[in-house]
Amino acid sequence: MSSSTQKLALRNALIEKIGGYMTAHSLGVAAELGIADLIKDEVRDVAELATEGKLHEPSLRRLLRTLAAVGITTEPEPGRFALTEVGAQLRSDSPDSLRAFSRMFCHPLLVNSWQALGHSVTTGELAFDHVHGADFYSYLATQEETSALFNEAMGEESRIAAGQLAAGYDFSDAKKVVDLGGGDGTLLAAILTTRHELRGIVFDSASGVAEAPDVLKRAGVDDRAEVVAGDFFQDIPADGDLYIIKSVFQDWNDEDARALLRSCRAQIPASATLLIVGSVLPETASPEQPIAFFTDLNMLVNSGGRERTESEFRAMLDETGFTVESVGLRTAGPLSIIKAVPAAAAR
Repeated sequence: MSSSTQKLALRNALIEKIGGYMTAHSLGVAAELGIADLIKDEVRDVAELATEGKLHEPSLRRLLRTLAAVGITTEPEPGRFALTEVGAQLRSDSPDSLRAFSRMFCHPLLVNSWQALGHSVTTGELAFDHVHGADFYSYLATQEETSALFNEAMGEESRIAAGQLAAGYDFSDAKKVVDLGGGDGTLLAAILTTRHELRGIVFDSASGVAEAPDVLKRAGVDDRAEVVAGDFFQDIPADGDLYIIKSVFQDWNDEDARALLRSCRAQIPASATLLIVGSVLPETASPEQPIAFFTDLNMLVNSGGRERTESEFRAMLDETGFTVESVGLRTAGPLSIIKAVPAAAAR
């Protein structure tokens, strides 16, 4: 490769990354307008799509061909488009749907916060609080429609990891599972669907569990599941033997994360097991897991939390009265499972 060709390739690589927000907004608009639901599994003419979706045909074609350029659609003939396997995940009827996830993370609420990333990097303060004048969860509690979208998005994000955790973890020593911060119940529903001998509790804030009864009922496990609203810094259900905290620690700074673990240690049975399910960062950064590092920045911008390395998790659990028994890296889809028990010395 010549020097000029290499320089051009390097230049294009950076320009593509600079324009990443354009890709995100294109996906967000496609998700918001339900374009994938119009295309389904067919090759559709853009004029037909525009008519059905009540959209501006020339502009729709420009959007769809841009999405084709990034692997979301294909254009096998001029003006005719189909979905790729990646793009099919924008369909609301897909079992692997990420439509709500796409809508949420391209929502002005989060986009406006990300525009203030520089404020966070400069001051260490939350961009969300700086922009919106309130913390993320307090603000979300006042926005019923956006809160419902957020819960749906988190359910979509959980689905694959939930299925792999339910199928792959050995639940033979458990009788009652408590999902702390369990949101709409997607994880517990997956576990109870595959483990008919178990009972469970979804525990989260009132707004967090708002959709959980419907999710559990649709899964046919509502007769073995309870939905409990509360504050896990104050009052955790004490009658479980397996406690799961999935994708929650990333929402909290170190002080609050330790407070949560101390609350768990004080209230769960001494014989119980705690599973932390989430991203575990490598000790040094590399391009292999970019999503985890972007999630870490998203916590800096929006919620005040952070992603952590294995050594950081081990230190935090040790400080709060737990002993780590095992760390399974990426054993629940893209997520890892840290298994801990109350430390023998603290029992």
